[in-house]
This record gives sequence, structure tokens and C-alpha cells, in this order.
Amino acid sequence: MLKHGILGLLSYKEMTGYEIMLVFRDSLRFFWNAHTSQIYRELQALEEKGWAEKTPVPQQGKPDKNLYAISPKGRKELLRWLSEGGPELEARVPILMKVFFLGERGREENIRYFMALQEYCRIFLEALDQVPAHIEAYSAYLDNPEKAVYWQMTVDYGRKNMQMHIQWAQSCIDKLESGKGEVV
Repeated sequence: MLKHGILGLLSYKEMTGYEIMLVFRDSLRFFWNAHTSQIYRELQALEEKGWAEKTPVPQQGKPDKNLYAISPKGRKELLRWLSEGGPELEARVPILMKVFFLGERGREENIRYFMALQEYCRIFLEALDQVPAHIEAYSAYLDNPEKAVYWQMTVDYGRKNMQMHIQWAQSCIDKLESGKGEVV
């Protein structure tokens, strides 16, 4: 999935590995984690597959930097990936695996767990407030500004997802505080 995300970024403009890392930091990290080492490893793999082309750029007093561009073969792969299958919802949800077994712990400890989840989600929501400025800045790279609408859709999903988690965690807290641990 990371390789396709990088191809998607390169479809907007040529970038260095460092620039790709900055885009992840400013936007994609809200739904996909990637470490710098993973990005550089994927860039090398994309180049080996012929999906990206690397151009060394000499720098004064520094090592050369590498500028990556999507190749025609890479664009074809990106479009193939975007077209395959239908909507994908991940069946693995780590938080639900943990919650499923929370009955092994005490009620008060679990209430604190759900309160911590709410706090995490509120912090995440606050961080999303920065994203519209990044969308505006990165929109300058686009050949068609309408593409940024899809970035906004992604932010909207993130907001709604965090709000849903906050509400769900509150309903779990309410159920535990009411003492109604009955099976429905």
C-alpha cells in the first residue's frame, strides 16, 4: 500500500525522498504511518520495478539529492491499483481485539481505558485542524485543483471517524458506570 501512496504523490510532481516524508508528516500520517527508512526503501523498489525514475541533482558542498518522478509504467500501475476491486474496509481492527478481552480487567480500569481513548481522539481532531492549511499549500502542485477535493474528503473521514470513536467510548463508559454488564 505504501508503494502506491508514494506513486500517488509522485503523480502530482517530482519529489525527493525528504519531500515525500514531509507530505506524510503534514497529511498522510493521519491515516498511514511511514518511517523515513520505509519511504527510501520503497523508492528504491519503485525504481527497480521501473515505476519511478531517479535523477541525481548536484548540490554545492552537500551530497547529491535524488529527485524521483513517476514513470509511464508507474502511472499505469497507479491507475491499475486505483481501479482494482471495490471499496475496502479493513477487517482487522486492533482496538476491537483489545476491547473484546477487556472483561479480564477491572471495571474502573476499563473506564479509564475508554476515557484515554476519548482524549486521544480529541487530540487527533485538534491535529486535523492544521490539515486544511497543508491542503492549500500542496494544492499548488496540482495540475487540476479539483484533486484537492479528495484530500478534503479524507480529512472529513478522519474527523467523522474520531467523533464516532469518542461517542462509542462514551457509550462504553456509560454502560460500565451504570453497572449494566448484561449480555444483550
